[in-house]
Amino acid sequence: MNRLADETSPYLLQHAGNPVDWYPWSEEAFAKARAEDKPVLLSVGYSACHWCHVMEHESFEDPETAALMNERFVNVKVDREERPDVDQIYMDVVVALSGHGGWPMTVFLTPEGEPFWGGTYFPPAPRQGMPAFRDVLVAMADAYASRRGDVKQQAEALVEAIRRGSQVSPSRELLTTGLLGEAVVVLWHQFDREHGGFGGAPKFPPAPSLEFLLRMALHDAPHALEMVEKTLDEMAAGGIYDQLGGGFHRYAVDAVWLVPHFEKMLYDNALLASVYLHGWLLTKKGRYREVVEETLDYLLRELRLPEGGFASAQDADTLGHEGLTYVWTIDELHEALDPEEAELVIERYGVTVRGNFEGANVLHLAREVGGATELLAGARRKLLEARARRPQPARDDKALAAWNGLALSAFAEAGLRLAREDYLEAARALGEFLLGPLSDERGRLHRTYRAG
Repeated sequence: MNRLADETSPYLLQHAGNPVDWYPWSEEAFAKARAEDKPVLLSVGYSACHWCHVMEHESFEDPETAALMNERFVNVKVDREERPDVDQIYMDVVVALSGHGGWPMTVFLTPEGEPFWGGTYFPPAPRQGMPAFRDVLVAMADAYASRRGDVKQQAEALVEAIRRGSQVSPSRELLTTGLLGEAVVVLWHQFDREHGGFGGAPKFPPAPSLEFLLRMALHDAPHALEMVEKTLDEMAAGGIYDQLGGGFHRYAVDAVWLVPHFEKMLYDNALLASVYLHGWLLTKKGRYREVVEETLDYLLRELRLPEGGFASAQDADTLGHEGLTYVWTIDELHEALDPEEAELVIERYGVTVRGNFEGANVLHLAREVGGATELLAGARRKLLEARARRPQPARDDKALAAWNGLALSAFAEAGLRLAREDYLEAARALGEFLLGPLSDERGRLHRTYRAG
């Protein structure tokens, strides 16, 4: 076991058994780097991240790779949900260097914490234009050892770029109706008219943009409600939405909302429950109300903690395989259901022999099935019960104040608007959790809480 065994973050604990001599983010790590004149390898991720698990299995669990890391670097592991301050700084660096970001994030630092190079996921062997991780390690260690001047110059340039970016002055202009209208026009030009949402693959649920458009729809902004309804309809019909258990996966790998990365995050579901609630208030579409209730019921069933708060996330992987808990083959459906139920589910949820995810099926609403509401509801219950007997994804059971605040808002408003006393009670318990275990004696919120 390495030093991460003393941490509380589930993500850091996942790496406590690695042969890598990991340090948590601490002065101790940087003091060691200064004393031994070694660069720091900073690795940032989160427990529900699929590619974080992949890089761990491929590289951090590999004895030869770990030996190289331990010999030539001081290695620091950070949970981006626990330390968003650290993550934000170095993510800005990676985006500046490569034009994109993501997790796992890998950044090379001087012993003073100044970044001189970075990226995201690196494979164990060269692949799709990406260098092998061990080749990157050797190159960065050699650069630090033999081209110190170049490293220092690069670090100074990156630090200065970050500094300039953080000092941008806010506009002094008032937020006028004209500016808001221009924002709607910009969104309309980016809008995917066929599948909803904005841009192409990968596609993330755009909750803040939809909230803005809902408010602009109240002022009859052109296309605002059209963009909202198309996006809400398509997301609720897609595989990004858990058609059996409710709740949204983090994003779709495609542009049609079909195949998700399977992690489920508290903040996504809190934000989207509120968006669908506001969509229902404006349009009275029954499907939107169903999504609100199914999503909040999912949070109560799967993420609620005994103390009254909510856990951060559920993993993308089960037993090392992404999506294993959630997908279905035709044979599995026939094993769980009566023949009539199975045929109905196959028709309703677009199930095929070949599947759409590694030979299995991500359930999605393929077509309406009239006159079989009770039969379909019974089949869904049976499938959810069968799914509950499968191995389940790990749960990141730390509670984050900010994400629980979003959940509090969603439960409180849904409880009021939908006359659901159970949601109001969940909101009360969550408020007591935030003002109790998550607060100190001076009334200040801690960022994170886990296991007392």
